[in-house]
Amino acid sequence: MNMISKKLCMIGDFGVGKTSLIRRYVDRQFSDQYLSTVGVKISRKLMTDPPLQLLIWDIEGSTKFKAIAPAYLQGAKGAIVVADVTRPETIEHVSDHVDHFLTINPQSFVAIALNKADLLKDEQVNELIESVQLANSPQVIVTRSTSAKTGVSVDQVFELLSQYLIQ
Repeated sequence: MNMISKKLCMIGDFGVGKTSLIRRYVDRQFSDQYLSTVGVKISRKLMTDPPLQLLIWDIEGSTKFKAIAPAYLQGAKGAIVVADVTRPETIEHVSDHVDHFLTINPQSFVAIALNKADLLKDEQVNELIESVQLANSPQVIVTRSTSAKTGVSVDQVFELLSQYLIQ
């Protein structure tokens, strides 16, 4: 059986946990040492079900979503837009990141990860999830609270998006 390769971009403001989510998913590791990504770092994850090679582009964070080089986003079949539940401004930027990505890749799919959910009470996190539901965009397939630290829902976000990437 041939292995299918798909490009997936991690997008969001700086410091929201994009790199930590990738490390948790790909390497099964977590570090609370913050290292800012410069430019882009590409990780690879081989999946068996579905048979898929995910090329995960960890794109440097920016509060100016337009500053993300469109060249980094081009050709991506999916994106995970990440926000930090403890920083409301990062949640406010989610729809801008989604719109920017879908302008460049209109046939792609997006998952939203509200990261660092271990730092808030469940009720607070559930309210935030409801506040970012983007009903006007059918390409946004899921909004989940995640924790790169504990691993909660990290695999599910990547795996659910992967199901859409091979359709």
